[in-house]
Amino acid sequence: MRGRVAVLTTGGTIASLYDPVTKRHKAAADGESLLAALPRRPPDIEIALENVLQVHSFNMSCAQSLVLAARLRERLAAAGVLGAVVTQGTDTLEENAYLLDLILDVGKPVVLTGAQLPADHPQSDGPRNLADAIDAAGAPAMAGQGVTVCFNGQIHAARDVTKLHASALESFTSLGHGALGAVDEGRVTVYRRMPPRPCHTLTDLRARVPLIRLVMDSDSLLLDAAIEAKVDGLVIEGFGRGNVVASFTPRIAAAIKRGIPVVVTSRCPEGRVKPIYGTGGGGRELEDAGVIFAGDLKGAKARLLLMVLLSTGLSGGRILEAFNQHAL
Repeated sequence: MRGRVAVLTTGGTIASLYDPVTKRHKAAADGESLLAALPRRPPDIEIALENVLQVHSFNMSCAQSLVLAARLRERLAAAGVLGAVVTQGTDTLEENAYLLDLILDVGKPVVLTGAQLPADHPQSDGPRNLADAIDAAGAPAMAGQGVTVCFNGQIHAARDVTKLHASALESFTSLGHGALGAVDEGRVTVYRRMPPRPCHTLTDLRARVPLIRLVMDSDSLLLDAAIEAKVDGLVIEGFGRGNVVASFTPRIAAAIKRGIPVVVTSRCPEGRVKPIYGTGGGGRELEDAGVIFAGDLKGAKARLLLMVLLSTGLSGGRILEAFNQHAL
């Protein structure tokens, strides 16, 4: 026996079954059922199972992610454990993966997976995805890659992965960077290595950080409400390279003067923000006001990073420095 892989289950579609009483699917299958449906198991790896949660991921909270992180630290610290797998719903899978990547400093592989089709569907993709994830978590080549997502035979870095399709089996991709590797009938192939990145130790995620997405002719209703509510930080998904409606600029500047850090990213699926334009709402004006540009991090992940940084007590220039370390 080469070692053990810890499998932690949290519910989601991969664990969903049809309830004839309510006539709808709900997360109900336990980890034992998921393992029983595996199409294959590595002959030299023992699986250590733990049922942690039973929720759909659209209801998963950051507090539950912290509980999961604590369980992962305990599991991965045990002798003989090669890595860990987390099963969960796909709606917030990319966010949970990135949050775990920011706060776990374990060195061993942590692989998240799920399914687009319920456990009782005759063509459910859950068993194959789970088998692939176990293979990836036990592969020596995955050490040091941080938290990853394994789905439909591909392995993606937590910071890069996004759910691109609401229902297709090939729903997760890494726009702009490409997959880290692949799993083919138990064989794990790694295409590229992730660069070193900082890890942030925290005990709670208390910072309130709204995410505001801009559209043509946006008014400042949500922005004004957030500032009035004295939020801890703001992330704005702006246009293109990181531009906003002209009326936002003075309000953003006022928020920063009040000690509320403001991060701008792009609503575009690919590409990075960069301050270029100098007219009303342009990125150069935002830069002059003290806005932090999030590189190629998109809104949901930029929000999590800012929440983590604020929750660890960082402020001002140290937040900017941290974003420059995480953003590409």
